[in-house]
Amino acid sequence: MVLLNVNAPSVSQNLISEIDEYLIDEIKCPPTDLESDEPELESDLHRKQIDLLVRLLEYFWRDRQDVYITGNLTVYFNEQQLKNRDFRGPDVFVVMDAEKRDRKSWVLWGEGGKYPNLVIELLSSSTARVDRGKKKQLYQDVWRLPNYFWFDPFSLEFAGFKLVDGLYQAIQPIESGLLWSDQLELYLGIHERQLRWFTANGEIVLLPEEYERLATEQERLAKEQAILRADRLEEILRSQGIDPN
Repeated sequence: MVLLNVNAPSVSQNLISEIDEYLIDEIKCPPTDLESDEPELESDLHRKQIDLLVRLLEYFWRDRQDVYITGNLTVYFNEQQLKNRDFRGPDVFVVMDAEKRDRKSWVLWGEGGKYPNLVIELLSSSTARVDRGKKKQLYQDVWRLPNYFWFDPFSLEFAGFKLVDGLYQAIQPIESGLLWSDQLELYLGIHERQLRWFTANGEIVLLPEEYERLATEQERLAKEQAILRADRLEEILRSQGIDPN
């Protein structure tokens, strides 16, 4: 004969109790290692443009450990995003004074409440209206995002905004068409149908392979100029009746 303890909690009661404790813990300490939840990119041009902007900055600031640069990564900016994942992250964003390390996503409550300093959205037929409207309003009113830019890889539409007294003010281009980011102290501009970074002096920021090609070309030109100078000197000496040998 088996005796049953009628006062012992049932399996279902134990399970409910464990779930309640788990939910309470989740409310008190929401996780900070959330996976990014981004949709596929619109086109190869969008993917290549994001990779280019991120790679350029990573190489330009390769010796800095206080800047976080990424693209197509979710930003979780309030705890409700755990249940409502309808917000997608920026195409490119930069956070200054942040630890340089790999992340699954940018979780605001795990980063001391710090928002990005700069965001770049790449316009497409399916996102342009949101990027120009709803997202711009969110970045202005909620994120208080200092610098916001958008760029269309196909039409080359390009605009930038700076937060002034809580409202976005269009950034006026300089004569060359570049737009200044006071947060990064760099320019953004279109070069050969791509959005590129430029230094405060207006010099284009190069990729490592571009630096290598430039160095090779400069070396070749230097050799050619040395040969031309030698040939010219030889001509002068011969004109004076002097054997250059």
